[in-house]
Amino acid sequence: MPETRARLDDAQTAAVARYRSGLGPLPDLPPAGEYEDAQGVLVATAAGGDLTVVEVPRWEQPSTVAEQLHDRGWTEVAAWVGLPPDDVAGLPQRLLVLLPAAGLAPDSAALAGAAAAWAAVRDGGRDVVVVPVPVTPGAPEAGPEELAATHGASLAGSRPWSGTARTGGTVVLCTGLSGAGKSTIAARLVELLIEAGRTVTLLDGDEVRHSLSAGLGFSKADRDTNVRRIGWVAARIAKHGGIAVCAPIAPYAEVRADVRREVEAQAGPGSFILVHVATSLADCEARDRKGLYARARAGEIPAFTGISDPYETPADAEVAVQTAGRSIDECARQVLEAVLSRSS
Repeated sequence: MPETRARLDDAQTAAVARYRSGLGPLPDLPPAGEYEDAQGVLVATAAGGDLTVVEVPRWEQPSTVAEQLHDRGWTEVAAWVGLPPDDVAGLPQRLLVLLPAAGLAPDSAALAGAAAAWAAVRDGGRDVVVVPVPVTPGAPEAGPEELAATHGASLAGSRPWSGTARTGGTVVLCTGLSGAGKSTIAARLVELLIEAGRTVTLLDGDEVRHSLSAGLGFSKADRDTNVRRIGWVAARIAKHGGIAVCAPIAPYAEVRADVRREVEAQAGPGSFILVHVATSLADCEARDRKGLYARARAGEIPAFTGISDPYETPADAEVAVQTAGRSIDECARQVLEAVLSRSS
C-alpha cells in the first residue's frame, strides 16, 4: 500500500506547479494519496492514477499573473525571460520578467539575486513585475517564447542566468554519535567565529528539543522532524547572510541530504558544510557521562543510535573530525578553516 501522505522537495513541488500551469507533463511522484510541500502544506491528491492539484503556495499560475496585470491596466504585455540585458534602453516601459527556477523554492537566494538585478531597471522609471516560473531540473523546458505566450505576453527578449547566487551565509551541521563531542566542538567553533567578527547562531540539539521541538518524542519520525526543523531555521539564518552552527545527532543520510538541499536552496550552492565528528562508538561509550549507553545496552532505551538503531556514516561530509588524542580547540579550528573559506 502506498503511503497516505508524502512530502515533496522543492523540485517536485515545482514540477506539480508546472503541471498545474500547463507547462509540463504529469510529474513522476512517489506513490501516495496526498502530497505536501516542504512546509507541510497539502498541494495535491492522487486517486486512480489522476493527480488533482489543490494548491501550490508561492507559485503563481500564468492565468493569475495575466489577470493581475490586466487589473493594473496592462492591455499589451511584453515579457523578458531571465536577467536584464546589458543595455536596457530599448526595453518597454512596462515589462513582465519571468525567471525560470529549476528546482528552487520561490524565495530562494538565487531567485532573490536575479530579481534584485532588475531593481535598477525599475528604479529607472519602468514598471517591472518579476515572476518566478517553476521548471523541472534535467527535463526539456519550454522556450522563452512559450513561457511568454503562456502568460499572455509577447516576448521582448531573454538572457539566461545560472541560478548560483549566494548570500554569504553558511550552515555548519555537526553530526555524530551521542557523546562524540559535537556540542562541545560546536560551542568552541561559535566562540572562534565571534572572535573573527562573524554573526553566528548556535542551534544545539538538546537546547532545540526544549524549544523548537518541544513535544516531539524519540521515534524515527520525530527525530527526523527535529533535524528538519533545525535545518529549516538554519537555512533562514544563512539566507540572510548569517552563520548557523547545528549539533544534532542526525543519524540518517536521507534527512541530512534534505537539510543540505533546503540550505542551498535558500542560501546558494556551497552554503552547507557537513561536519562528521568521527568519534568511535567505543570512545563514546567510555565517556558516557549521562549513562545513556549503559541504559541502552541494558535495553532501557529503545532505538538508541549506535546500539539498537543505526548511525549512517556520512559519505559526503566536507569535514571529518577525528577527536582521538586531539583537543577541543584543535577540532574546532579544523572546522573554522572550512567555514571561513566558504563564508564572506
